[in-house]
Amino acid sequence: MKIKDRTVLKNLGSCGFGGASNTGCVDVLDGKVVRIRPLHYDEHYTPEDLNEWRYEVRGHTFRPGMKTLLPPLSLAYKKRAYSPNRVPYPLKRVDWDPAGDRNPQTRGLSGYERISWDEATDIIAAEIERIGREYGRRSILIQGEGHGETKVVSGAHGCSSLMLDYVGEEPGDYLIQARQPDSWEGWYWGAKHVWGMETHGQQNPQDNVIKDVSENSDAVLFWGADPETTPWGWGGLQPSRLCYWFTEIGVKQIHIAPDVNYTNAVHADKWIPILPNTDAAFQLAVAYVWMTEGLYDKEYVATHVEGFDWFEYYVLGHEDGIPKTPRWASEKCGVPSYRIKAFARYWGKHRVSIAHCNGGGYIRSCFSHEPARLEVCLLGMQGLGKPGVHQFKFIEWVLQGVNPVPPSEIYPTLMGVYHGWRMGAPKHFIPKTMTPDAIVGGYTHENPMTWFGHVVCFMKREDQFLKFQYPEPDAHPIHMIWSDTPCWETCWNGGNAYQDAVRDESIEFYLVQHPWMENDTLLADIVLPVSTLFELKDIQADIFSGQWNKIIYEDQAIEPVGESKGDYEAVCEIAKKLELYGGEYEGLYEKLTCGRTIDEDIEYGYSISEVPLDEYPFEKLKEQQYFAFPTKKDWEKDPVGLELFARDPVAHPLRTPSGKLEFYSIGLAEHFPDDKVRGPVPHWIEEADGHEERISSARAKDYPFLLVSNHPRWRVHAQHDDIPWLREIPTCKVRGSDGYLYEPIWVNPADAERLGLADGDVAKLFNERGAVLGGVLVTERIMQGVLYQDHGARTDILEYGAGGLDRGGANNLICPSATTSKNAAGEVTNGFLVGIEKADVSELAKRYPEAFARDYDAAAGLCASARIVKEA
Repeated sequence: MKIKDRTVLKNLGSCGFGGASNTGCVDVLDGKVVRIRPLHYDEHYTPEDLNEWRYEVRGHTFRPGMKTLLPPLSLAYKKRAYSPNRVPYPLKRVDWDPAGDRNPQTRGLSGYERISWDEATDIIAAEIERIGREYGRRSILIQGEGHGETKVVSGAHGCSSLMLDYVGEEPGDYLIQARQPDSWEGWYWGAKHVWGMETHGQQNPQDNVIKDVSENSDAVLFWGADPETTPWGWGGLQPSRLCYWFTEIGVKQIHIAPDVNYTNAVHADKWIPILPNTDAAFQLAVAYVWMTEGLYDKEYVATHVEGFDWFEYYVLGHEDGIPKTPRWASEKCGVPSYRIKAFARYWGKHRVSIAHCNGGGYIRSCFSHEPARLEVCLLGMQGLGKPGVHQFKFIEWVLQGVNPVPPSEIYPTLMGVYHGWRMGAPKHFIPKTMTPDAIVGGYTHENPMTWFGHVVCFMKREDQFLKFQYPEPDAHPIHMIWSDTPCWETCWNGGNAYQDAVRDESIEFYLVQHPWMENDTLLADIVLPVSTLFELKDIQADIFSGQWNKIIYEDQAIEPVGESKGDYEAVCEIAKKLELYGGEYEGLYEKLTCGRTIDEDIEYGYSISEVPLDEYPFEKLKEQQYFAFPTKKDWEKDPVGLELFARDPVAHPLRTPSGKLEFYSIGLAEHFPDDKVRGPVPHWIEEADGHEERISSARAKDYPFLLVSNHPRWRVHAQHDDIPWLREIPTCKVRGSDGYLYEPIWVNPADAERLGLADGDVAKLFNERGAVLGGVLVTERIMQGVLYQDHGARTDILEYGAGGLDRGGANNLICPSATTSKNAAGEVTNGFLVGIEKADVSELAKRYPEAFARDYDAAAGLCASARIVKEA
């Protein structure tokens, strides 16, 4: 039946956890999405209805606004639905034969042929049954987590694991690729041991913090933070409005980063350029100035801090004979010593807060636990939790206790029908950072791979002291990978290592379900076409906007593109085929669906969403399409951040062993007494645990630049990289002499002149792990000795394997494979060493003629047809 022309609401965020922001009105005409625009609340509500919250500061007013604050990513999202890179129908790799030769070595090189859903699900069910029977289901690795479209009932990100929970006697009897803290690596592995936080992202309570900062802070430090970019996919444009607000009321904005990012360019009062991943040296020098000049809150430290004397002993040089002076730090971080002193003195005499967008590159480098710990130590030295002294986030506004703006009265939860990744501790798992090593590392039961902690972002501090292993004593190694989040190689560390791993003969079957033919999808044996959110019905919670919480009924906007199905529907089709094997698979489809249709799931989900049904009936929700919930009454009375701890640390202790800020971590000292990298007291680490990524290292002779790789302005990881409206923006892509749109590389003019690089040149970033191409942008927005290329671009592989080459600019392919440090299994995707040289595109075209001849749309990039060699 043809869908009528109309307007439907869609949550156009990119979180993937069943809740985000960016609710838009999707206008449909003649069966196509023709326009996306903000939702205006005033059609159904007044500010009084919603108990509009306000900040009144020095004669100025900040209020939430009466329309949704859609970023360009959401406004342009219709282009993704009609991308030439959509997977049109089920595909099978032409030289993969489950009954014969599987040719794992040609993954990524082979073309694909069209098959039917019936044939595809027959093969998939047979492989699941065979692998489960021959090896046990813990040989099936589920890659299903949080990156991708935001969906709930029709969601992705782990509905495959939901199905496997109903197979056999033990739920969870399969292997999960545990989602790392990723955007919070340093907070998780480091800061947690100073202040013990368990809220999402490990950062401190956010209640009323922005109000207090507005009223009491003299300045905000944006430490590697870009609120004009990073929150776009989750929280829209509220962070941008807040930056303008700080300027309006006279709160200074100081940026500490290697680059003039998009927030820095517009809002900064001061930029302090610093070499990537050298913040720890800078922080130690600030502490040195405070200690030697008496510029810290000694009374607070005496009552709120454990182990300050240990920290002081190290900073003043008594431990190693090296005082951590500004002169010492300057050689490490590239900030002149006089500037470090001036900054330390300003901070020591003013009320200063620190802002982040989770953490970004600042918190995702090797040894990132050290700057994270040191930041909390510095805040502690200035009275953390006192008026105007806080850490706050510009993202995820109302999530698990993270409430930097006033929360709504109702916090809707739809986890009861969320068919995606569950935020809990998996039963059988490996950390995502260790997946390649798990596959090809040669580990056995006698010599297993080991690590500490479940690595899930909200786990308790004590969880990091639990030891795990792969393979488990009663389990076989991995033989099948099932992914509905195929962005490993472009969004994680050591992507070339991952490509090599999945091309290993031990991986007998690689299944991907995804809307687009991109990234890891190109390595799969079978690809299932997935519908975008426009093609599905759903129910959503909009909880990150920084305005009001709301719940949204999302009707279907357009017919499925090609032969696509929702992720949940695809898994249900597989469940039907598995039922044919009987035994433990008997009744699987009914168990998975609980006997409900999608429409019934939506209504059931609403009935258990904690929304008062008498006040907000479901039929009215379907008619109005959303309910917005008023601000919580008396929100101004909620304690501010760590105010209660600051007032009385005995009555309101932290979740550390001492109940105080631990500058000397009792837990780390007890459990890892021999760890010299993440020891009890935060240190500067030059190189260790498989990392030689400093400009002082021997590797810097061959790879003399540090690469800063931020969350991208015009994408969310690899998402949106095929949107023509964005790709034509000069800072999104650089058009090479061959007409190809390359991922930009920012080069300082002094470095560009020395290297003979000019705007528009195609250049190669490289190290011993491989190389990626990019288009040169010569700009003063990056400091000398540093190169900048955003992470997450779509791959366009010219050559696989160690030393491989990617035309798409996915620099995660050449990130280190080693984790944050030996006892911290975090990712390392920023601040690593590379070289750069001009590339000869014409010579590359001769060397890789097939790759250069792939179907390519000048506006949108690579097309799915580039890989489809047989349609029938």
